[in-house]
Amino acid sequence: MKTIKRSNICKNVIKYQVDEKIIKKYQPTAGDVAIFEVISIGSLNAIQDFEGRNCYIFEGDKIMLAFGNRYASNQFEGYVSKEYQEEYDLLGKGGVAGTVVSMFYKLELKGPTKLKLVGYATHKEGAVINTIYDHRKPVKFNPTKIRNYKTILSIGSSMDSGKTTTAAYLCRGLKTSGYKVAYIKLTGTVFNKDRMLAYDCGADFVSDFSEFGFPSTYLCSTETIMDLYEALLSDVSKTEPDYVVIEVADGLYQKETRALLNHSFFTETIDHVILSCCDSLAVNSGVQLLSPIFGDRLFALAGLFTGSPLLVDEVQNLHSTPILTLSKLLQSDLLVNLLSQDVDVAV
Repeated sequence: MKTIKRSNICKNVIKYQVDEKIIKKYQPTAGDVAIFEVISIGSLNAIQDFEGRNCYIFEGDKIMLAFGNRYASNQFEGYVSKEYQEEYDLLGKGGVAGTVVSMFYKLELKGPTKLKLVGYATHKEGAVINTIYDHRKPVKFNPTKIRNYKTILSIGSSMDSGKTTTAAYLCRGLKTSGYKVAYIKLTGTVFNKDRMLAYDCGADFVSDFSEFGFPSTYLCSTETIMDLYEALLSDVSKTEPDYVVIEVADGLYQKETRALLNHSFFTETIDHVILSCCDSLAVNSGVQLLSPIFGDRLFALAGLFTGSPLLVDEVQNLHSTPILTLSKLLQSDLLVNLLSQDVDVAV
């Protein structure tokens, strides 16, 4: 077969065979690796390749992807197909394939990039390769484990509320304060951009769910995500950080996020919470949802709304929780005081 462009989620799939005979009878599951031919280019005209590079794709290209599900309110809702399809869709640039069932209205004109299934990537023995825990072993969550670092949860009211930028700038603020800081993204759809932003901002260590082969975490059980959480924290602990910034994808009402917020074993591992929101109403709803869970561990508000002085005024009239613009996230003294909770800081 001619050159195959290998996506990021398939970066560890090096030795494989292509089985074209089973495409109509094999029922894929999340993580199964397959070769597709690009039929038409839609809203996504590139994939992130195995080196993390933006790799443009064209009609007729052969690309290696993994089947997966996706929940992205400003992008695609898509699922692993339950039966053979004449055409499949590119769900995410990190290398996720499936079938789109809904999309953000701005994408409707172009639609998803269309794909034809060519064959499955298999081991020599004939079994279809699945990326999940293929090169890393699972780790069982341990609720009694002593963790010698502080954790900060960066959570957002919705997708594109600013939580990734908040997390990254938080990493930079902590780093300039003299702390060793790590960043992990626990849930979402595979794409390196978020963790690379945190790395560029100064994080000493960055990782996410895709390091354990998950094309996405959508529709994963809470137990699966908690074990993944333990695996990521185990990697983090080897670098002996002072702080670990933890990002969860999408919004407070997203299925997996809500499950984590209702899971005491997860919330008990969190020392501090910063909430990012798009507007003042989202702030109000988010504070009402998070305060009963975290209390004063919700130490700050951030996100897109902080770019509008009027929205900041609206929030300040309702809440006493400090508001951190991007510039204030970089003010090391202010950040350290807020996290230590030793000083009543007027922000």
